[in-house]
Order: sequence, then structure tokens, then C-alpha cells
Amino acid sequence: MSSRDASLWKEAVNDEMDSILGNQTWELAELPKGVKSIGSKWVFKMKLILDGSIFAFKARLVSKCYKQREGLDYFDTYASDARISSIRTLIVVSAIKCLYIHQMDVKTAFLNGYLHYEVYMKRPEGFVIQDTTINGISETKSYLSLNFKMKDLGEVDIILGIKVKRTNDQISLSQSHYIEKILTKFQQLHKKESNLPFEPSVHLEKNSGRAVTQLEYASVIGCLMYATYCTRPDIAFDVSKLSQYTSNPSLEHWRAVSKVLGYLKRTNALNLTYTSYPGVLEGGAVSWASKKQTCISHSTMEAEFIALAAAGKEAEWMRDLLLDIQLWPGPMPSIPMYCDSEATLSKAYNSVYNGKSRQILLRRNYVRQVIENGTISVVYVKSCRNLADPLTKPLTRDLVSVATRDMGLKP
Repeated sequence: MSSRDASLWKEAVNDEMDSILGNQTWELAELPKGVKSIGSKWVFKMKLILDGSIFAFKARLVSKCYKQREGLDYFDTYASDARISSIRTLIVVSAIKCLYIHQMDVKTAFLNGYLHYEVYMKRPEGFVIQDTTINGISETKSYLSLNFKMKDLGEVDIILGIKVKRTNDQISLSQSHYIEKILTKFQQLHKKESNLPFEPSVHLEKNSGRAVTQLEYASVIGCLMYATYCTRPDIAFDVSKLSQYTSNPSLEHWRAVSKVLGYLKRTNALNLTYTSYPGVLEGGAVSWASKKQTCISHSTMEAEFIALAAAGKEAEWMRDLLLDIQLWPGPMPSIPMYCDSEATLSKAYNSVYNGKSRQILLRRNYVRQVIENGTISVVYVKSCRNLADPLTKPLTRDLVSVATRDMGLKP
């Protein structure tokens, strides 16, 4: 190491090795005949806080698992993490119950795992072993103790790069700092602010010519997706639509991206706000999605049923989550699903189905099931008041303002 921070990086390396050895993640072993070992490498990263100053120097020792072959060296992979909608739901419950939110970090959490098969990894550079006959490191069942090393981060103010601000009766989530970074990184793309994220009169098509700066297009879409995923449901449709052209963007697609960036520049101060109303989840959007349906619909009613089934699954998951955390008083009321199609509403409560499409029949039966067991209820709403509209099509300026307000996005 030759950088001016070499001593800090060495300290981070030593801390990582202490954690690995302390958790008994591996044991030193001779490499059996006929068995190949995979390499290892160090990954270094500076953790920054919102103002850009350095919070910590982190070093991670990783194995080069990309050299393993699926079905031969491993059969499945899994890493547990929390859904962002789960985090938002817990924040809403905290607002309703007037609870304080504290955050803790499990030190080297992924070292506390269990492997069903042995993996031999070459020892990392600089890891001195006196016995030269040892050729590799065998990853074995790691030590899983009842007590983890925890770091108390205190009352939450930042989680997953999202600023959390609390007042007496509400909690607000903001990514203004992240959006500012996006705008700075792609400042040449947005010349002026925009009142709309997407013009309703614009109809995008596939590019039949050569791609225009495809890698940069993919980069900006990826950046926008994280903002959409966390705190900005108002641009979910627009980013989803633009992501369909990532492989071969045209100038027309770039102009649409510029429009989204101009809109974010104008609305960067918007926060996703949850207010304390007893007994109901109120104040701001908790879960949303905007995506193309995976099967063909023969009518608007069938398309509505596909969407209703997906929303019903999300509602069923949210209901189970609220029951699991045991902070919600029972019995749990049904979750209303607002639908602007009277034909879909009629079919949802009708026990007779005369359609021929099997894929719609399965979804229709699922909707009937969650209605009958009290998980959801389907309620008619006029299209102009349907909060799903911004997730399915571009809106006019007035409707965008109404939708952002109803989603809980406030300055």
C-alpha cells in the first residue's frame, strides 16, 4: 500500500481478518488431490456520510466465486436482506404508534452463515502461515453464536442512504442529497426544470438505428431506479418505461430522460411523508410497482384482473408482516383495493367465471380467495382519483400535482 491512508487501510484489513478468525469462518487445511481452489481478493471502500466526509475505511475479503460452475460447484445462492417496502411499513407503524426508531449494525453479518458443501479458497495475500505444507483454506460450517457483535448506531437519521426526519406527528423520507448527486453527474442532460416527468403526447418506440451512448443511458436509468425504488413513486412509470430501451437508446429516449431529470430538479425538495393517524396506514405510499405485464390480456378487464391479483399478493404480504411484528391491534381489517373498472369489480365478487383464458382464471380465483378470507376488499374509484394511474401512464400537469400529493410527497 502506497497511499497516504495506508495505515488506515491496513487497520481495516486487520479488523476484517480478526472478524473472520473470530467467527471461525474457515479452518486451514491441505488441498485434497483432484480438488481445485478458488482465488481471493481484497475489496476496499470508504464509507461516506451525507456531507461527503469519510465515516470509515472498510476492507472485505471475498472469494472469486465467479469461477465456480453452477450445478457442479454450487446449486443455489441466497443472501437475505430486507425489502424496502418492509422498512417503509415499519416506519409507518412507528409514526402511528409514536415510536422512536433506532438502528443497529451487525458486524460482519454474512460471516455467520452455513455451507452445505466445502469450498477451498487460496489464502489471501499477506496472510502469513508458518507451515508451508498448507496449500489452501477450507470454508466450513461457520460459528453461529447466539450473540452477534453489534454496533449501536443510535436513533435513525439515515438508512440505506435515505434521510429520515422526524417531527412530533410525522416521519419524512428524503433522497434529496442522492438526487442532487444524479443531477450533478448528468448535468449536461437537463438544461431546465420541468413540471412533468413525461409528456403525455410523446410515444416512444424502439430504436432501429445505432445506439446513442448506451452505457451512459444504462447508468442514468440505474441511478433513477434507486430513487424510484425508495422514495419517488411519482416517477415509477417514467423510469420503467425508459428502462425498456436500455439496450439501444435513441436521441428521442435521451430527450425523455432529460425530461425526468428536469422534473427531479424542480421537485428535489419533495419528501415521502407519513403522518400519525390512529388505526390506519395513512399519509404516504408504502409499496408501489410499475412494470409490464408478463402475459397477454384480451380486454381491459383481464388486464385489471392481472394487476388486481398482483396487488392482492402485496396486500396479503403486508397483512402478514403487520401481524408478525405484533404492534397492530387485532382483528386486522380488510385492505381496500381501489379499482376504476366496474366490469372487474363485478367479476371479482361474482362466483361464476365464463372466460376461456386459464391464466386469467387462476388470477381471478386468487382474487376471489383473498376477498372471501377478508384480506382485501375491492372498491370502485373514479379514474381521476385512482392512485394507480400515475404508475400506468403519463399524466397532465394538474393530475401529476394531485397524484404526488395523494402519494404523500410533500415539500
